[in-house]
Amino acid sequence: MGAPHTLLFLDPGHFHAALTLRVQHPRVAEEVVVYGPDGAERRDFLALVERFNRRPEAPTRWRPAVVTTDDPLARLVDERRGDVVVVAGRTGGKARAVARLHAAGFHVLADKPWLVGPEDLDAVRASLAGWPLAVEIMTGRHDLAARLLKRLVDVPAIFGGFRGDASAITLDSVHHLAKLVDGTPLRRPWWFFDVREQGTGAVDIPTHLVDQAQWLLDATGVPPGEVPALLSARVWPTRVPAETFAAITGLPGFPPALAPFVADGVLDYLCNTDLQFRLGGVSARAAARWALSVPPRGGDEYRVIARGAKADVRLEQGAHTGHRRQLTVECRDAAATRALLDRMEAWQAELPGIRAERVGAERYEVRPPPGLDGGHESHFSRVLAELLDAIDERRWPAATAERTLAKYTLLATAAGVTAGAGA
Repeated sequence: MGAPHTLLFLDPGHFHAALTLRVQHPRVAEEVVVYGPDGAERRDFLALVERFNRRPEAPTRWRPAVVTTDDPLARLVDERRGDVVVVAGRTGGKARAVARLHAAGFHVLADKPWLVGPEDLDAVRASLAGWPLAVEIMTGRHDLAARLLKRLVDVPAIFGGFRGDASAITLDSVHHLAKLVDGTPLRRPWWFFDVREQGTGAVDIPTHLVDQAQWLLDATGVPPGEVPALLSARVWPTRVPAETFAAITGLPGFPPALAPFVADGVLDYLCNTDLQFRLGGVSARAAARWALSVPPRGGDEYRVIARGAKADVRLEQGAHTGHRRQLTVECRDAAATRALLDRMEAWQAELPGIRAERVGAERYEVRPPPGLDGGHESHFSRVLAELLDAIDERRWPAATAERTLAKYTLLATAAGVTAGAGA
């Protein structure tokens, strides 16, 4: 193993930046360098890193070096105090910043989304054109239940290939503007609610949902660079009252920049979306909604349904599952059921204790062994580890780059189609 990598954080404005430091990584230097102006967002980032350092169980040892500057990108490029840059903050300008870092020779780990509209697509394309690496903070493929869903879909004797009717893949999610991160109420910056800075719902959560559809279809032979064909797109707002906005941001009222979106003390935040598209001849639907706050004993909700010729496979999390991830397989015949049970036996060596529990006539819940997945917040350090592996092995992930560009080409089209929807 060579010298440790030094992480540079460019104006961290989203809690995902700090989550990359949730676990100490042996190939990352303990000193990390943070570039940006002084302000609440940087203080929140540093406070979360400090909580990681002070927690009683498996504390981290990060030593943030803070560089205060009004031009953090220029200062970071000029000083070159590290080789990997983490970008998680405003979407507006992100595509151009990532492209500049890439051109300057830095590896980049950038949170989604990378673009606000079609005008950003050329910069995204340039960042993905070759070495050094520019990759997304894309955590969904590290979720154990999602990985099991993918494996079930890939077994022809169980799933039988995707059906040809409408929405062979359905992906839904519900997120919450007010939530907890590492057990503490999350404070969002005011610009999170400015779609000119952050993008509308058409380019935010769909980065994950479209990625999941691409992942489910890769075993069918769909080329990673094939651009999904947009069939329809719409966006609509979540109405955010002034008191809720104040609780989430810590500000006493709406900033003047948000005035075009405020009427009668309520902000129309254009964050919800419904996209329909086709990829490899398979129809998919991706819908994302934002609620104001988490209900009592609740949490984010998620649903993915893969409809096959022999079985439907569902991964769901919501009130009806007790807000736990629930993976079920509904077989259409006895042969698919036998194949499912046989596969549970075959996977015992790798996943001891995995089982399929009957919950209906031909419906089974697949229960993975407990304790193998540390939850969503633990996945960020795994994404960082994957990037470091690729850097150290000097391995160019061509399929990932092609898939990322194909996805953003679709989302840029959706953003263009829905432009002006909130006017």
